[in-house]
Amino acid sequence: MGKVVVGASALDGFLTEKDTAYLEKMDALYERAMDSFKVISAGGFSTSLANEEKKVIDIYNEMGHIMQDICQESPSIKVYSFETEEESHAEASRVIAKLRDIRTGHREFVYYIQRAYEMLFRLAFNQNHSENKNYLVVKTPVTFPVQNYAVHKIPDIDYKIENSVMCVMLRGALLPSMIMSKEVEEYSSHGYVTPFALFKIKRDDSKKEDDMEYILDLDRSFFNLEELDGKDLIFADPMNATGGSLVTVVRYITEHGVKPKSIKFFNVISALKGSLRVVRALENCTVYTLWMDPVLNASAYIMPGLGDAGDRINGKDLDETPRNIIQLVADYGSDVNSLYRSQLRQIERVVLGDHR
Repeated sequence: MGKVVVGASALDGFLTEKDTAYLEKMDALYERAMDSFKVISAGGFSTSLANEEKKVIDIYNEMGHIMQDICQESPSIKVYSFETEEESHAEASRVIAKLRDIRTGHREFVYYIQRAYEMLFRLAFNQNHSENKNYLVVKTPVTFPVQNYAVHKIPDIDYKIENSVMCVMLRGALLPSMIMSKEVEEYSSHGYVTPFALFKIKRDDSKKEDDMEYILDLDRSFFNLEELDGKDLIFADPMNATGGSLVTVVRYITEHGVKPKSIKFFNVISALKGSLRVVRALENCTVYTLWMDPVLNASAYIMPGLGDAGDRINGKDLDETPRNIIQLVADYGSDVNSLYRSQLRQIERVVLGDHR
């Protein structure tokens, strides 16, 4: 089937003049912040460092207000701290701070990724629901004097989640996608397990942000176009830097006749530019992000970012021996595999069968 390549210039064509003006303003503010970063990282007198830290705090506050204004003008971009009650904001800040921290090791990083996606799921699906309720009747381990059962009332969101397909943009998106599918299963009163579609897509990291290319490898992807048509498509990628991978995948499937009912894109961190590109380029698409970062560097990496989330979740592949999806799943280990066993069965069905 071959490969599909989309370039950065095509993506920038979706941005409005107002978007571009906002992005230029954010770039200028972040340049000022980086001047202070240089002073702080060099060390020195405590009074000088405190002064530079105050400058950085003021700049970040200003950037935060601008991003909040942008999101108010773009209702398809949902940022956790802009959408939830104030008492929830500290939780998001702590999770993001842990994920950013260079000292956070692999196991702890995965733990906080799981927390992040649980929060994002609640943001998207467990707010503004109807008054209708479902009931779970659960058999407990208590058997004396009789077998005991418990009844739990849950919000009825089956209509929101039981038409979903999990669309995985490998590699770093694999575990987050499994987490989101597990959340769907847990919140469904019927135990609905999402079907999976797997897209092998990467960007050409030899290029810069302004000429970046996104390469969809159809021969190493596993999906059935008919199974995507009319569905609520969920994408869960921990980092949305440029939006290029999502736009490339969605525009490919829509050009081949797929008409999604909706598209939801879940990110732990999204760059402002990536969010704007996505919602401008794709119809009926909503971005849900736990945190929005202001800018990209010349290599199209998010700043301040958290490094390569895929490598921090999965470990780094050797260039000469990259792992396929089954090897990647095996490396998660028995604890993760047993927790997400329903999701893994679906993934194996897609990969080991012929569903392209």
